[in-house]
Amino acid sequence: MKIKVIFLFLLTIAISCKRYEKLPDGVLIHLKNKTANNARFIKLQVISDKIIHVIAGCKDSLSETKSLMVLEKTSKPVSWKTEQNNDEITIHTASIIAHVMLSTGEITFTDTTGQTILQEQHGGGKTFHPVNVDGKPSFQVRQVFESPSDEAFYGLGQHQYNIMNYKGKDIDLYQYNTKISIPFVVSNRNYGILWDNNARSKFGDIRDYGPISKLKLYSPDGVQGGLTATYVDLADTSKIFTKRTESDIDYAYIKDQKKFPKEFTLDKDMVRWTGFIESDSAPEYKFNLYAAGYIKAWIDGKLVIDRWRQGWNPTSSFFNFPMEKGKKYPIRIEWKPDGSESYISLKCLDALPKPEQEKLSLYSEMGNQIDYYFIKGDNLDQVISGYRELTGRAPIMPKWALGLWQSRERYKTQDEILSVVSEFRKRKIPIDNIVLDWQYWKIDQWGSHEFDSARFPDPAGMVNKLHADLNAHIMISVWPKFYVGTNNYKIMNAKGFLYKPNVEKNRKDWIGYVSTFYDPFNAEARKLFWSQVNEKIASKGFDGWWLDASEPDICSNLSMDERKALMNPTALGPATEYFNAFPLQNEKGIYEGLRETKPDQRVFILTRSAFAGSQRYSAASWSGDIGSRWEEMKLQIPAATNFSISGIPYWTMDIGGFALERRYEHPNARDLDEWRELNTRWLQFGAFVPLFRVHGQFPYREMFNIAPDNHPAYQSMLWYNKFRYRLMPYIYTLAAKTYYDNYTIMRPLVMDFANDKTVLNMGDQYMFGPALMVCPVYEYKARSRKVYLPSSTGWFDLYTGNFFEGGKSIDAEAPLSKMPVFVKQGSILPFGPEIQYASEKTADPITLYIYTGKDALFTLYEDENINYNYEKDKYANIPMSYNEQTKTLTIEDRKGSFPGMQEERTFHIVWVTQAKPSDLNFNKKPNQIINYNGTKKSVKME
Repeated sequence: MKIKVIFLFLLTIAISCKRYEKLPDGVLIHLKNKTANNARFIKLQVISDKIIHVIAGCKDSLSETKSLMVLEKTSKPVSWKTEQNNDEITIHTASIIAHVMLSTGEITFTDTTGQTILQEQHGGGKTFHPVNVDGKPSFQVRQVFESPSDEAFYGLGQHQYNIMNYKGKDIDLYQYNTKISIPFVVSNRNYGILWDNNARSKFGDIRDYGPISKLKLYSPDGVQGGLTATYVDLADTSKIFTKRTESDIDYAYIKDQKKFPKEFTLDKDMVRWTGFIESDSAPEYKFNLYAAGYIKAWIDGKLVIDRWRQGWNPTSSFFNFPMEKGKKYPIRIEWKPDGSESYISLKCLDALPKPEQEKLSLYSEMGNQIDYYFIKGDNLDQVISGYRELTGRAPIMPKWALGLWQSRERYKTQDEILSVVSEFRKRKIPIDNIVLDWQYWKIDQWGSHEFDSARFPDPAGMVNKLHADLNAHIMISVWPKFYVGTNNYKIMNAKGFLYKPNVEKNRKDWIGYVSTFYDPFNAEARKLFWSQVNEKIASKGFDGWWLDASEPDICSNLSMDERKALMNPTALGPATEYFNAFPLQNEKGIYEGLRETKPDQRVFILTRSAFAGSQRYSAASWSGDIGSRWEEMKLQIPAATNFSISGIPYWTMDIGGFALERRYEHPNARDLDEWRELNTRWLQFGAFVPLFRVHGQFPYREMFNIAPDNHPAYQSMLWYNKFRYRLMPYIYTLAAKTYYDNYTIMRPLVMDFANDKTVLNMGDQYMFGPALMVCPVYEYKARSRKVYLPSSTGWFDLYTGNFFEGGKSIDAEAPLSKMPVFVKQGSILPFGPEIQYASEKTADPITLYIYTGKDALFTLYEDENINYNYEKDKYANIPMSYNEQTKTLTIEDRKGSFPGMQEERTFHIVWVTQAKPSDLNFNKKPNQIINYNGTKKSVKME
């Protein structure tokens, strides 16, 4: 009996010490520490060998809210095991081990050898702060991870701050015109974290920037209390009409405009702020200068900001400045608003200690629990593949979408659209897509989806003529916006599908009408929105869908609190909880509607904002209403590559910039020269991004309206346009690889050269597919630029074929006609014949440039270009390989087939070697010719 009692006692202790439950797909761990607002449980769910889903909460139960970004799991079961060892529970898969400390909830992810990949902050790093939002109790949530000093971070969407590596930086994750926030961060240590939260979030320091009165402020003559603001006449800057002391510079939003002096006019005057700043504590401060118009700022005599931005669309510029305690630093800010609407503010924040600032921190202002996915890869392509395993594959874009798109702020009439495309065809300038932007409706009928019959008398006939006579496609802008009084507004309103606060405030848009947006979080509202679009637009045969203002931009230039208030309530809950996911739900409705209505036509969506998962809805994004300035062009490069490594593969921009300085509207000779050069350099860059798109305000952006056909600018733009079309076999193959292999087309150098530490911060060069390194020229009158050639391989100049060793920097030639592009040693680059549109004919013959010195692989992909038959395995691959040892190119047996496939092909072979460079010349005789009928052929280099 005594032995039995002892046994039962020990069994009871053992059961009480087992603090976890094994679930079919993971474990639920009950932590020892159950104090208020600390994690009480952690759930680890095994998604795959390389993906672990982590949920932590400070309540006693899991939230049942379904993810919007992550698809429901449909993959095969994964083999895994779990065990407890004292205070630690581990989960083992074939690739990773997750270690959880019972005492703290701290999680460490290691590989199977025990090498640490990622570790939560010592003690767990989890924070829950209770909040009540619109009557719903919830939490502000934060997770902090340790990060070694040599780690680099990428992704997080598109943020135009000229930053490639986000290590030690602060990124505020919310949707805004020119800013796309995706809560997915990628490390050069080959892992990613998908932060499953739809609210405004933050990477890095979670504190808000505050007024500059955090610092001691002095006038130019040393009087403490504020800076001296001098308001002057722009036409005569000696004419001062107001001078006053200002302790803050805070004119960021519409509500702040009343704080300006009454005599001050934004379109005729300017302001200077002068004086001194002093820190009495922190050794370094972070600054955010948020402004539109012309802005220059100096601290201690150093120019820290020099920018222009259109008045109605301000942007942030960030910089840090070290300060000695008690030392006064002179500051000077000059602001020329440049328009009747313009905004400015200067905020600051004391910098965190470096060890704290450089940790990996993710925070959201509202969430039921901490919810993230740890994704491991052997390389960054595998990490992105894991992201798409969770959030959905990117369908193959229709082939026409990879050709040239021509657009203006808007074409005003049907005849204008047809005449522009006709002019392209007449001049033999390749083009695939013309874009019909906003205001094709009557001015007071936004949201009606009705064409103004005076300007567009026969939209269906216009589309048919583009298709049948001009071999072109057309994309049309569709906004989630409705003017009060339109029939569509009335129908939506009757069903409760509209956000009403903006209407209740009777707030008018910039045209002068009251409007609001629909609620795409409501499934029935999405269906109704599509039915209205389908009836009025899709039924007329349009090919592509431009979803503008999808942040949502219900009213511009409001604070975040005001923006969220206008989006309330969503069908799922408070706008605060779901703010960042609006574009995802908006895309979902259009995509699903099109797949059902037009099942044989590939969906193409262009959206100004995006969210994790957007790629599954065949959505591409562009960088918003950027300015036509050299510095803005430069910002596009790291913005684009970080967006691409965020898992969404299709990106584009307004080639030439959207809004422009007044000097370009009616330019003198000097400004006209700069305008032409800016557009030339920008189009050279644009030819090597996933989607090739020209757009902007007046002056007109067609290359024949930028320069005459005998001008070097026109000739260069035409050359790169034609080159893009010759490269179509390569580009379309990359599009297929993006679907089948979860590939990334526009690649930051860290993706392919992770072992080369020089590339970790490099944001002005990138790979376009596996072969081409693109080096845009973003300085006026530059005729060369510094280019770094990554190590581990050699490089060939695309144009001359000259060879360069890797691992060094060179001054690359960049005449106005050419942008530096280099081909990686060991590449097969296929070129098709000159064509006028993407599907004009089968690419035959194909010229294969073989860049020797290393083995090379390429698999040419082909299908029907426009439908979804590829989902039914109707496509063909032609694998190719070059063996450096035997100097042999092998074209393998064709794999697969599809209706209309050309059975016999001709390949022209051009060998490029270190000893015998070969220039890029499509008219010269090839070295060898292969006649191919689908069976294996080999040829040795002569």
